[in-house]
This record gives sequence, structure tokens and C-alpha cells, in this order.
Amino acid sequence: MVMLLLCTVNGRETKRAVHLAREKVAKAINCKAKEIYFTSCGSESDNLAIKGICYKNREKKNHIITTKIEHPAVLHTCKSLERQGVEVTYLNVDKKGQISLYELENAIKENTILISIMTANNEIGTIQPIKEIGKIAKAHNVLFHTDSVQAIGNLKINVEEMNIDLLSMSAHKFYGPKGVGALYVREGIEFEKLQDGGHQERDKRAGTENVAGIVGLGEAIEISYKNYEEYNEKLKNLRDYYIEQVEKRIPNVSLNGDRINRLPGNANISFEGVISEELLYKLDEKGICASGGSACSTGNPHPSHVLMAIGTNSKMAKGALRVTFGMENTKEDVDYLVENLSQIVSELRR
Repeated sequence: MVMLLLCTVNGRETKRAVHLAREKVAKAINCKAKEIYFTSCGSESDNLAIKGICYKNREKKNHIITTKIEHPAVLHTCKSLERQGVEVTYLNVDKKGQISLYELENAIKENTILISIMTANNEIGTIQPIKEIGKIAKAHNVLFHTDSVQAIGNLKINVEEMNIDLLSMSAHKFYGPKGVGALYVREGIEFEKLQDGGHQERDKRAGTENVAGIVGLGEAIEISYKNYEEYNEKLKNLRDYYIEQVEKRIPNVSLNGDRINRLPGNANISFEGVISEELLYKLDEKGICASGGSACSTGNPHPSHVLMAIGTNSKMAKGALRVTFGMENTKEDVDYLVENLSQIVSELRR
């Protein structure tokens, strides 16, 4: 009897903790708690959103619109659906990584069921005109999904004002634990579950909940928006100072993405005559962590699909370095980075 009582109490506490986390996520993006579904990561959220909508409507509509610079979680999902007979339109972007709203609207057909365009790009940091995209989608009665994995914590998102129907996020991008994410789905939108089993997450995602991860996600998203203004202003200042110093001290460099309309902590710069793998190796020896593109594409020998889509030539694309600043970074860190970067680039060019 005592064991049964303890289990009941623990079960109630667990349920309460998950519900509280759901409310924190909902508050952060201005939606209802019941519109939040917990997942294992951003990639699962993208899959559940895109495939879930397509499978639910496969007999009626089978056309998706996305862009050429999406995260692989979206692009590979769309390719998978293409093999199942779904038609996909991949929008072009300009040299800054921005889509054309005119091209988007012209791409909509009678059988278009979903527009899936990321809020901000994970490699070059470019922010898309999400509110305008939402307006177009709503005007044409098309659902709008956005991958906001990079944006949560760095941008303020209001799903009501932006006419967003589905949104993906991942906890580790805003200092939460790895292995947990969330998907927002506007109330009334039907989608098919991808995982069979139990009836967790209102029968949309079977499997035992990652309670610790979910609680961590809720806490992290709450903290990120409590300190939003101060945190992001700091990142923007570090980013701009870094770009300014690199362009001042190192010749033949090119900033990738939109100079102004980009994530506050993102800086992606190509160095002419340098291979990013060699540059990263040298930086690692100095205790500096960076990447050549998407962290999810490490080891891929091909130039970044994002850089190629914005018109970067293959040589410059192979010499790209993505630096992301965080809460613990300082101006002294940037000085250390630029000093070593200047020496290493000069050495590699010789």
C-alpha cells in the first residue's frame, strides 16, 4: 500500500512538471499549452510536422513549398516524400539568403498543402520575413511550418501575429539539454503520428516521455526570454566587432549572409585560398571551437548547399568558417580569435 501511494504521488508530480514545462514553452511563443507536443529533437519535430501533414492529406493535396537552404532535417524529409509521390518546390534565395515573396506566392498551387521555411538559417544566420510568409500562406489557405531551431532564444516569436501554424524547436539551441525538442501545432490542425505505441502526447507521439529533458527545456526557454534583450544585445555587439576586425585585418574575405538581418550571434565568413578543414584544425590547437558550416554536416566533403545556393563559388565555399557566440564569450575572446585567425590564415595562404 505504501509503495502504491508513493508511485501515485511521484506520477502526479511528474505529470505536473511536464505540464508546467508545456506552459512555459507556450508562453514563450504565445500559444496554448495543449498546442505543444514534446519530441526528441528539432529533426523529429520537422519530420512530424511535414510528414504528419502530408500523410493526413495525401488523398487531397500533395504539394509542398520549401527553400534550397533548409536544414537537412527538412530537405531530406522533403526528398523522402518526393519518393512517395509528393511534389516539392524548392525556392531560390538571393546572395543574402533571402527568399522572394513574389516567387513564393507564384509557387502556390491548388494542391499546395504546406509551406515550410526556416525562421533563420543555421549556417549563415539570415532571418526570413516570417510574418509576411505567414500572411501569404493564410491568404491562400495553405498551412505554414517554420523550423525555428536556430531562432528560439535569439528572436521573439509570436505564432499568432506571424500566422505560424506549426513550429519546430530543439532545447540544446537555447542552453537546454540535448535529446529533447518540441513541436507547436495550431489547435484544429490534424496530422498523422509517425510513431506507434502508447498514447503519449495526446496520442501523437508514442513512447515514454523524457521527463528530465522536458523539464530542462521548459526551464531553459523561460530563462532565455527573461534575459532576452541584454543577452542578444551582447551577442550582436560581439558578432559585429568580430566581423569588423576580420575584415580590417585579413584581406580577401567575404561575409556570407545578410549583414544586418541575421542572427545576433552568427558570423559566417569565407577566406580566399584557405580550406576550412585545415583552418579548423589549426584553430582547435589554439583551443578555439568553430565549424566549416552546419554542425550537423561535419565530415561532409562537399561544399555547403547553403553557400552554393546563395551563389558562393566552390573555392570560397570550401574556405568558410562559421563562428557562433554565446553567453560566456567576451570581447577578449574575440580578440584572441581574430589574432590567431589572422596568423593561421596568413600561414595557410603561404
